[in-house]
Amino acid sequence: MNKIFFKFFLLLIMFTSCNDYQKMLRNEDTTAKYKAAEEYYENEEWRRASNLFEQISPKYRGRPQAERITFFYASSLLNIKNYLTAAFKFEEFVKAYPMSQKAEEAAYLAAFCYYKQSPVHTLTQEKTIEAIEKLQEFINFYPNSEKLSNASDLVQELRIKLEEKAFEIGKQYNKIRDYKSAIIVLNSFISDYPGTPFREDALFFLFDSSYKLAINSIPNLKKKRLEDAKKIYNEFIIDYPESEYSNDAEKKILDIDKEISIFAGT
Repeated sequence: MNKIFFKFFLLLIMFTSCNDYQKMLRNEDTTAKYKAAEEYYENEEWRRASNLFEQISPKYRGRPQAERITFFYASSLLNIKNYLTAAFKFEEFVKAYPMSQKAEEAAYLAAFCYYKQSPVHTLTQEKTIEAIEKLQEFINFYPNSEKLSNASDLVQELRIKLEEKAFEIGKQYNKIRDYKSAIIVLNSFISDYPGTPFREDALFFLFDSSYKLAINSIPNLKKKRLEDAKKIYNEFIIDYPESEYSNDAEKKILDIDKEISIFAGT
């Protein structure tokens, strides 16, 4: 009986709360809405707070409360993961109140909202590039910010995502047996991102593509391509002697040496 009563009591509270909220949405008293919005915000009821802040925001435009409402509205949107609108509102805050004590925080949170919109590396990366630009703008404008380290870490994370995307394109060419394209893309990748964590993988797939292109080449192109593949192998094995790809690479270099010896004997 106690459990049933407790559940009923909780349902009653929830119903009353929802009913009060719905009434507040329809309330024409702007001051009452402002007070309720702040209470919802303080209680971390972000969605309710954001809806009320959205309603009252136009009515407070140009008034002292507008600064506080704009920031709280943007923060509420961030907390309900409406990153697109939150970014816009934080940027709006910075433009409207550049001298505010909250301007730096708003600028960082705007950039953070762009970061949150960055998709997984398998998708197109326009949003990732945009997020890097926004974070870099924050870093440049607030070089002494307490958020500088956080922003730099986010930029690094996004750059690695772009690197992974670029590497996966080259790897995909290898998988579909377009070895010429794989060689071009992977060579560019290794040149463009010398410190990338995907260098070992990229170098192996560059070798693998070069090997397969050489082995299947016509005679007048084969020797040169075999020698090119061997140069890549030597670079790979020197840089990554304990690589997980070592066994596979060693089998391929035996084939290459065998093929080159045939040319040497002719």
